[in-house]
Amino acid sequence: MDQSRSVLILGAGVGGVVAAHHLRKLLPPQDKIIIFDREENHLFAPSLLWLMIGDRRPEKLSRPIERLSRQGITVVRGEINSIDSISRVVALQGKSYQGDAMVISLGAEYNDDAIAGLSQAGHNIYTLAGAARIRDAWKTFPGGKVVVLTAAPAYKCPAAPYEAALLINYHLKRIGIASKSEVSIYAAEPGPMLTAGPQVSAAVKQMIAAQGIKYFPNHQITEVNPIKKMLRFATGLETAFDLLIYVPPHRAPKVVREAKLTSESGWISVDRHYFTTQYPGVYAIGDVTSVPLKIGRPLPKAGVFAHAQAEVVAHNLAAEWLGTSERKSFDGQGQCFIEIGHHRAGIGKGNFYAEPSPAVDMKEPSMRWHLAKIAFEKYWLWKWF
Repeated sequence: MDQSRSVLILGAGVGGVVAAHHLRKLLPPQDKIIIFDREENHLFAPSLLWLMIGDRRPEKLSRPIERLSRQGITVVRGEINSIDSISRVVALQGKSYQGDAMVISLGAEYNDDAIAGLSQAGHNIYTLAGAARIRDAWKTFPGGKVVVLTAAPAYKCPAAPYEAALLINYHLKRIGIASKSEVSIYAAEPGPMLTAGPQVSAAVKQMIAAQGIKYFPNHQITEVNPIKKMLRFATGLETAFDLLIYVPPHRAPKVVREAKLTSESGWISVDRHYFTTQYPGVYAIGDVTSVPLKIGRPLPKAGVFAHAQAEVVAHNLAAEWLGTSERKSFDGQGQCFIEIGHHRAGIGKGNFYAEPSPAVDMKEPSMRWHLAKIAFEKYWLWKWF
């Protein structure tokens, strides 16, 4: 009988789940696929914005990670204590796991505390708890100034804060307090979705302007006063708010930083086509990586890319172990929905690896793309769980 081998998959987000499924299908039954995550449930993060305005219930956005065990995948829950990338060993809750290969898909860590007062003053749109608190806030919100803030210029899901502002603007109309309210975006970055290219950025800017949303780019937050409900920016500008909704600063997870896996970018450096790292048998995919583009910005951190990268890594790892020569590569193709409210959404899709700048086409918002996003949400949770 052939000796069994094992793949350690760190993180049960989009990339980790897709990698685990594909490897289970491609590798023989005696090879072990072990996935690690500290959470009980896998969260379909794109739907947090619908939860934020009361159009979803929390239980509809997640599935138990333990369900992966039905597919022959071993699930280990708990906080990873350390990673040894040379020996491919993961330590967790006093136990060590050694793999013949390792796929790191631990995502980004939210560093709310990097800006004093931020978490006390507002709500993080990237967490289940934060989105639920925003939903609950509308019940007693009488109207006023709503500020959507990006606390740092680089973050995952670049469309999210702009979608949030558009959906909030729509929801204020829906609950009858739009005339007593104002929605503003204060962004650390110089323009919306710049990694998708100038045409997409201009299209998103036009969408928010058409809805009367005020936009202040190049405003890096320096101080948040939760008592006075005031924001201060590096420009010297100060602004008040009645409700603050924010995208926090991101960084690589602590266990990744402690393992010295990060480069000068602050993230794991990988081959842009195969997502190999400097360590043999160790791959990294998704938000925990940094892939520079010719435009001087990194490939966006988004689930669509983590998904595609996971398929490439799973295919190539299985091909190597099974002794086949066919190899796949990641080509930079991706897409992103942009919800604007009123049951309409746009979509940007194209080649983010195109040079000299990404070649991404933006489709006009319509009910078609809104329904497509709903269909994708249902498909994702059914397909993988």
